[in-house]
Amino acid sequence: MADSVVLLDLWVSLYAMRARIALAEKGIKYEAKEENLVNKEKSSLLLEMNPVHKMIPVLIHNGNPICESLNIVEYIDEVWNHKSPLLPSDPYQRSQARFWADYVDKKISAKSIWKNKGEEREKAKSEFIEALKILEGVLGDKPFFGGDTLGFLDVALLPFTSWFYALEIVAKFSVETETPKLNEWAKRCREKESVSNSIPDPQKVSDFILPLIQKMGLA
Repeated sequence: MADSVVLLDLWVSLYAMRARIALAEKGIKYEAKEENLVNKEKSSLLLEMNPVHKMIPVLIHNGNPICESLNIVEYIDEVWNHKSPLLPSDPYQRSQARFWADYVDKKISAKSIWKNKGEEREKAKSEFIEALKILEGVLGDKPFFGGDTLGFLDVALLPFTSWFYALEIVAKFSVETETPKLNEWAKRCREKESVSNSIPDPQKVSDFILPLIQKMGLA
């Protein structure tokens, strides 16, 4: 009997994108159920499957919910471990991948830029760029953070690349100028079908978020 795999999703969600990339890398077929969180409506299924945080993404595997994006990616990697491992087999390297993925969660924030204005936005932009530069140093001359193949840290950071264009417009900076190697990494990742089919085009994100920013008086 085939596994039942359902993803409670939202196309523009940075964290849902992580789950989509991981599933695509593993070649796992799943049913995506788009939540209408733009209008702050939460389905009864979401409330049932994630009663603690009531947030997406939620992976539902054979009826069992798995919550929190990095936890979901690790779960996917462990359950479907026959193909495209995302975490290294070496314990130290695995700990480093987890450390830097946690760094992404703590230091890379699109919301801190677009939900602020004036001096607060400038401060958020500076912190954002500094964090990207540190991650560029971690990447070094490798094609991917995972080495020769896409890995856990790549999956953790990649969704933010779909927001780069919108953030550049809002905060007036250039990712390519500030972190050219990271910019090339993003392009290289998007050449992979598992990535290009899992994260939205930056223009689509920009077309969605910029009118919202203007409506909120944050432009």
